[in-house]
Amino acid sequence: MELRLSLFGIKRSIDLSRVARYRNAMVVLASALLVIPLTVWLLRPAAVPDLAGNVVGARALASGWAKGDMIVLVRHVERCDHSTAACLSGNDGITERSRSVAVSVGAQFERLGLGKADIYNSPMMRTVQTAGYMFNKVSVGEDWLISCRGSMLRDALAHKVAGRNLILVTHSECMAQLEKDLKLPTSTLGYGASLFINAETLQAPRMLGFIEASDWHSVTTE
Repeated sequence: MELRLSLFGIKRSIDLSRVARYRNAMVVLASALLVIPLTVWLLRPAAVPDLAGNVVGARALASGWAKGDMIVLVRHVERCDHSTAACLSGNDGITERSRSVAVSVGAQFERLGLGKADIYNSPMMRTVQTAGYMFNKVSVGEDWLISCRGSMLRDALAHKVAGRNLILVTHSECMAQLEKDLKLPTSTLGYGASLFINAETLQAPRMLGFIEASDWHSVTTE
């Protein structure tokens, strides 16, 4: 189709089929620019759930814990060399003020039940002190809880005993590594945070969620 125009004796013609093709190409390009980001967004891995205020997730935690199916990574509490607060003892450990945080988180695990739980900590002073105040128990020689790059999930599963929960006092980088191992986006978890994995099936462990140290009061399991 052709459009003919005449102005002041000057004649011009416009091929409307070309305009239509150009317009159609622009529509297709614009659609692609919208669809591609939307598809990427929809297919991205879901963020790790926050179990605080999450009734369904908290109940799943209580149920998995009662069965001895859980693996939990607990980050050490506030480290002294990254704070201006007073040190508990030496600058390679935790701060004095964070001791109460460790005790408080430990009390929450006591409520869940520690009768069938195996507890390990990394050999770093900040995790040793955290485990001591949190669980009144300290393990030695667990280098895999600090040297965890690329192996956190594998090593955790290797230490998981059927019917017993596994508590690992470790570091933020090891928690991030476990999320990577499960092909999940990494979270920025605070001091004393807990990351829960259901390992009922060792071949297919699944992320349950996290609880920050200050949020345990809003975790309802009843």
